[in-house]
Amino acid sequence: MRFQGQDKGRQARANKHTAPTNSGSKPVVRALDEHALFDILEAQPQGLYLILDCIQDPHNLGAILRTADGAGVAAVISPKDKSASITETVLRVSVGAAEKVPFVQVTNLSRTMKFLQENGIWLIGTSDHGDRTIYDTDLKGGIAIVMGAEGDGMRRLTEENCDFLVKIPMLGSVPCLNVSVATGVCLYEALRQRAAASTAAADAAQP
Repeated sequence: MRFQGQDKGRQARANKHTAPTNSGSKPVVRALDEHALFDILEAQPQGLYLILDCIQDPHNLGAILRTADGAGVAAVISPKDKSASITETVLRVSVGAAEKVPFVQVTNLSRTMKFLQENGIWLIGTSDHGDRTIYDTDLKGGIAIVMGAEGDGMRRLTEENCDFLVKIPMLGSVPCLNVSVATGVCLYEALRQRAAASTAAADAAQP
């Protein structure tokens, strides 16, 4: 699925989550390395994960981290190459989420995807080649939603490594959504399904 980008010339406003100029007092927020994913996955084997395949706009990354925090994502995973990392702009746009949501940058995304699959995580990619919509897909249990880059969407190998391909219905004349908006649509559909299942399980357990 191809996504629109952002206005790269636009600057995010400074806020309490960024350091004052030349102060040096704000701790630097860094991406985690791939070894951190072992511990995260062990702690949340049924968690909701998010994979970003070469998202390059820091505004998009900041907005995605903010949404991921709101949706309870266990970790956001991104390749080190050709991808945005944690910058001042990301910190500003995420308004604190970059400090809370584990952001893991990996050397080999394909290898990491296979590692997730081996540990029971289903990979659900967003693509124009999807044969079902996000609303027709089971998003409960241990899953990772895979979002493609602005403009080009997922790379071929990334798409091939997914277990399912889904799409977001587009009923108007615009062919695609901004990637951060599309991520929000997918994550909150997953949150809705998971919350409904949890409520149903709790009701069934009542005497």
